[in-house]
Amino acid sequence: MGKLVRDLIPSIIEALGRVLKYRTLDHSEYGKALIDKLFEEAREFHDATPEDRPGELADVLEVVRALAAHLGLTDADLDNLAEDKRLERGGFEQRFWLE
Repeated sequence: MGKLVRDLIPSIIEALGRVLKYRTLDHSEYGKALIDKLFEEAREFHDATPEDRPGELADVLEVVRALAAHLGLTDADLDNLAEDKRLERGGFEQRFWLE
């Protein structure tokens, strides 16, 4: 079983003297792997201690940015889409819980 890892992980592992096998994903595989990675990082955020949550949230953001780029969106495009949705439907500041 493999998983998508950050770009520097293979060289970090190799610098420790370990031998590893990896490959570059094609476009379709990469999109699917990013979606899986988003769920992985969201679970890690969910399970993290309060002290570790900022770092885990940064990991989620990194995957979201990679997904946006994979879809051909810039960070500004994504921010604009989020702002449009916020204006149309609101954000989450009021903490409403629908029963």
